[in-house]
Amino acid sequence: MVKRRRALVVDATLSVEAGGSLALFGASGSGKSTLLSCIAGLEAPDTGFVRLGDRTLFPPSLPLHVRPIGYMTQDANLFPHLNVAQNVTFGVRDVAAERAWIDELRERLQLGDIWTAPAARLSGGQARRVALARMLAKRPDLVLLDEPFAGLDRHVVRGMIADLLAWQTRLGFATIVVDHDSGVLEKLCPAAVVLEAGRIVQADDWSELRRAPATPLLAQLLAP
Repeated sequence: MVKRRRALVVDATLSVEAGGSLALFGASGSGKSTLLSCIAGLEAPDTGFVRLGDRTLFPPSLPLHVRPIGYMTQDANLFPHLNVAQNVTFGVRDVAAERAWIDELRERLQLGDIWTAPAARLSGGQARRVALARMLAKRPDLVLLDEPFAGLDRHVVRGMIADLLAWQTRLGFATIVVDHDSGVLEKLCPAAVVLEAGRIVQADDWSELRRAPATPLLAQLLAP
């Protein structure tokens, strides 16, 4: 797909298998978040297409509420006037039918003690765990993560990564992840696509990226 954003033209082709994982890695401003935004449907590509299985998401642009996609960023974007339970179940068509799954999310993400608390009163870590539960409550086919762990304590990040990997194995959703920390990406994704100035400069597994980085900037980003 191609997406023009002011001075930057993002021109990239991505593919990830059902149940698979792919990391997008590169410096700030390289086009990673733009790609996720186009896949999620928050922005429309200027040219190209977005497909998920046998469904075409663009063109034409499929409405957000019918896209089988979960999208999570470092901003939890919770509804402040709703409590935790209401945020988690927002958009779930049949809450009664999904009660066991919602209860599992609540317990696994340690939301029981704040289940009825207003979202506006949550800490950053709590809000991010609620956002993760809300994203997964609808059982998406594709999960997009745009630096969702930024600013969180390491033990919180480890727990969220472990939960994501366990649920991915169980539910079979695909994942595309953006993060500035290659260590975090490597735990979630066996391979990465590297972007510089809106173009793909390398796509490989992490060991090969470290052994033979395609550009000086990538070598700098992967330096210990």
